[in-house]
Amino acid sequence: MSKVSYYTDQGLKNLRDELNQLKDVERPKASQAIAEARDKGDLSENAEYDAAKEAQGLLELQISKLEETLSNARLINESQLDTSKVLVHSNVEVKNKTNGALMKYKLVAQSEADLKTGKISVDSPIGKGLLGKTEGEVAEIIVPNGTIEFEIVSISRD
Repeated sequence: MSKVSYYTDQGLKNLRDELNQLKDVERPKASQAIAEARDKGDLSENAEYDAAKEAQGLLELQISKLEETLSNARLINESQLDTSKVLVHSNVEVKNKTNGALMKYKLVAQSEADLKTGKISVDSPIGKGLLGKTEGEVAEIIVPNGTIEFEIVSISRD
């Protein structure tokens, strides 16, 4: 079963660039490594050949997964997002009810997630817990060491 993911223009461009790098640069390198290993003689006892074939298989798997992700990717127009509730690509400011800390997150697709820049996946426990909530609502999020309560302070699309 395929899963649709929503991306910004930049997110889709990054995925396509990665796929092109794998196909246009890494794939020929893998083929060249196999050819060089094959030229070294008996394949039944050639560890270099086996390693090159395994690396090629992993590369092809990575390409296949990326192609599937791209085939299920949908471009989202951020200017038309509803800011009355938390959705994919919403910017959310939350307040931790336990310690009063304020945090800002942008909910994005799994492949765009980067906690350092405040981008969290909609598939993460926090992302799932925030989806669909409105300003003022409290989200109870189950994490490995218990439950965290986040109050939705604001929702924007900027």
